[in-house]
Amino acid sequence: MILSFWQVSFYLLLIDLYVFYAFKVFLKDSVLKKSRIVFTIIYFFVSLYFVVIFSIISLKHSDIRDFHVINFLFFNISLFILFYFPKLLIFVFHLLENLIWLSQRIIFKRKVRVKPVLISGFVLAFFLFLFFLYGMTLGRYNFQVKKNVISFSKLPNNFDNLRIVQISDFHLGSFYGNQKGLKNIVDIVNSLNPDVILFTGDMVNNFFEETSGDGKILSGFKAKYGKFSVLGNHDYGDYSDWINIEEKRTNFEKLISFQREIGFELLLNRTDSIKIGEQEIAIIGVENCGSPPFRKYGDLLKAANAAKDFPFKILLTHDPSHWKREVLPKTDIDLTFSGHTHGFQIGFSFGDFHWSPAKYKYPEWGGLYNQNGRYLYVNTGLGVIGFLGRIGMPPEITLITLHTSSTKISKN
Repeated sequence: MILSFWQVSFYLLLIDLYVFYAFKVFLKDSVLKKSRIVFTIIYFFVSLYFVVIFSIISLKHSDIRDFHVINFLFFNISLFILFYFPKLLIFVFHLLENLIWLSQRIIFKRKVRVKPVLISGFVLAFFLFLFFLYGMTLGRYNFQVKKNVISFSKLPNNFDNLRIVQISDFHLGSFYGNQKGLKNIVDIVNSLNPDVILFTGDMVNNFFEETSGDGKILSGFKAKYGKFSVLGNHDYGDYSDWINIEEKRTNFEKLISFQREIGFELLLNRTDSIKIGEQEIAIIGVENCGSPPFRKYGDLLKAANAAKDFPFKILLTHDPSHWKREVLPKTDIDLTFSGHTHGFQIGFSFGDFHWSPAKYKYPEWGGLYNQNGRYLYVNTGLGVIGFLGRIGMPPEITLITLHTSSTKISKN
């Protein structure tokens, strides 16, 4: 059962009141007691702000076809997460404190001091607030290069030491007003001296207008043997209500033209190639092949059929679930590149251990995967969607260097 907006608002109000009471208990004996009136006004103003904003959006959501409005929505969703996740933590600790106090009163018939439980909740909530604040400010633009070296016995000798840079999931609307960030991406990629640049989909959130002013910057990517791209699920405009089919089609066609204008060879269910000397390898690209609820536009067998005589094959497919679902069982493609997951924009790494809640939806959610010498690399993306931040999941630029020899991997 899906709760209505007003039901959700009612439950949030109960949480607000309970957490407010926790603040009253916490501040009762503090030096801040003279500021309680100011704190109360600010506290409930923030709560009222979210009710007003989301009530307006809930009434007008079907009319939203402006990416500025959608960015405003995402900004407020992010603010909501910033404030309410710490509140939920305080709520849990305050409830735990009350349950301990009540059980001690019933069992031992005496008062018990359990305020340290509540204090612990406030401390943890404060650090959670800082984590989310960092993710929304510095974390989302902390671009990092991840490097891998893979060797293949099938790779033609002329392609030894081929440098492939993969980028993915720009979601250009999320860079609105930050062209400096886009320029930084271009500079980092070019500094890696790529032979090939691969973009694995989701140029925008929904609308072609998100590309406004970005063409000159993104046309600055330089690669010795070419730049190739595919479409992602967001590039089709499926997540917006359109006036008619023609409006949606025009939006889609403009986006396709944009990718070609910035110098990318957009592969729509077809095969291209890279030639060095007299040797060639295949670059195959399919339209989005998502598992439900994402639509399937791609035709892998059609695209790969033209590559059957190439000694080595590289595939671009936006959704990594496509790899095990169709690429491995139905083709002999050697190396696949995907994006899509964003690593859920949250996670952490410790040595060789990497975790993200994305793993519960996508078994292959980020990094390099190997099955019998056939590889998949999942890039966790550059932009953001929904929550305008990244926590422990920095925006990624991938450099993969190919070698000819027996299969082995090294990472750094």
